[in-house]
Amino acid sequence: MQKCYNVAIVGKVQDTGFRNLIEDIARLLDLKGFAFNDADGSVKMVCCGDTGVINNFLKEIRLRGEQKGAVIEDITKEQIPFHIYLPQKFIRLYTDELVDISRKLDTGIEVLKDIKGDTSALVIEMKEHNKEQAVFNQEMREHNKRLEKILEKLVEK
Repeated sequence: MQKCYNVAIVGKVQDTGFRNLIEDIARLLDLKGFAFNDADGSVKMVCCGDTGVINNFLKEIRLRGEQKGAVIEDITKEQIPFHIYLPQKFIRLYTDELVDISRKLDTGIEVLKDIKGDTSALVIEMKEHNKEQAVFNQEMREHNKRLEKILEKLVEK
């Protein structure tokens, strides 16, 4: 029998691609509902399906969410005792406010700074590689000249 639940997932569950993961798992299990980031830092959702499927869904969310980098402190579910209208397919809602978007941009800037710091070492390695490649290319040109001379002598014979 289909039942609907309010579900709250508490922990470090935002900014990890967690809602996307929830949506993918829910669609695989053919559940209806939606998930959204709440202002308190949790992810909340309404989901409907057979009780056993919902329980498996929540176990899979915990397992795959933690594999993806989320830190899940708690998952609570509460049955909704009345009929609720939901989209035919499970969806994630975009409830990000300007403050949340600003926080995400700040996080992105920090990630980009780390990447820039990491790439400076790559630039040094690439310059060294280019020098080695130039030497190799010169050696190959000289080698090819020797081969051409050998071929010319073979043609003469």
